[in-house]
Amino acid sequence: MAERPGWDDYFMKIAEDVATRATCIRRRVGAVIVKDKWIISTGYNGVPTKITHCTEETCLRTKYNVPSGERHELCRGLHAEQNAIIQAALHGVSINGAVIYVTTQPCSICTKMLINSGIKKFIYREPYKDPLSEEMILEAGIEIVIYSPRSS
Repeated sequence: MAERPGWDDYFMKIAEDVATRATCIRRRVGAVIVKDKWIISTGYNGVPTKITHCTEETCLRTKYNVPSGERHELCRGLHAEQNAIIQAALHGVSINGAVIYVTTQPCSICTKMLINSGIKKFIYREPYKDPLSEEMILEAGIEIVIYSPRSS
């Protein structure tokens, strides 16, 4: 019988599966918010409900040649973390004291939202170059873990 995955492996795998629903043409990101080993909310990056998905022709970041990590407001989409926070709010579930598993390190905008939402720990797989995000995480005392799959 195969060994059961650890909790971090389990929740990160779910975040990776959530990312497959992303509609962004530049990056697929998934997020899972967990409290007491219970999945509270998930989110992936893409445009708001009822908005046409981006294409090479309609992506503002491609159109204006915006480098990764800059000018986050020049995008029609929401980030995975933002959608996970919104889903929790829509269903009236507090995420205060929770942990977020995300496939890519949160940007500065998402970091601000996660801090004010009460998220206590970020676990992410891939780094994302955003010095302001890193500064705020440290200043707020948020625990960060760069995910590494458990060795078998």
